[in-house]
Amino acid sequence: MIDLLAKLLLSYLLGSIVGSLVIGKLRGVDIRTAGSGNAGATNALRTQGKAFALGTMAIDVGKGLIAAGLIAQLPLGTPMMAPAEIALACAFMAAVGHCYPVFHGFRGGKGAGTLIGGITLIMPWLALAMLAIWVLVLMSSGYVGLATVIAGLCFPLLVFLAGDSATLLALAISAALLLTYTHRSNIVRVVNGNENRFERVRVIGRLFWR
Repeated sequence: MIDLLAKLLLSYLLGSIVGSLVIGKLRGVDIRTAGSGNAGATNALRTQGKAFALGTMAIDVGKGLIAAGLIAQLPLGTPMMAPAEIALACAFMAAVGHCYPVFHGFRGGKGAGTLIGGITLIMPWLALAMLAIWVLVLMSSGYVGLATVIAGLCFPLLVFLAGDSATLLALAISAALLLTYTHRSNIVRVVNGNENRFERVRVIGRLFWR
């Protein structure tokens, strides 16, 4: 039990290294004071440009990969869960750290990049299905946050359909709830009609709705 807790703690601490805030310190910028105030890649792209956003995404996705692929595999004791379960638990805790980073006053991003990094390593085909859902919703609506929430909510459904363990399903539900909670302001803005929209990528939406 102690070895699992140690892995989860290490994953949380890794997740607390938020890409946009680390890069921002090097540039003298706190992205949480710009645009939407979110410390994620989308806000980085809107306010700081492509290079900043790509660096942010690389760090945040990388945290999920490292948590699931390295920290989860550390030989700290007798495993209490299956390897995939430990890996997803570590990726989830890295995402929690990203959202509530101890190194940045518990004000971070929304966790999607870190989660998808871990999921891609553990369940690549399932991650590909989630990406396809995300792209479809984004191209239909133009809303990044909405696409992320819907793809996240599909995660436990896909795990269930794949026939994976109850533990993996519980972790998938937890991940979906985390994404929904961290994107709650996006959902409210979509409902109110004042959410920022990437009109250029709304290719499908423009074909059917004006």
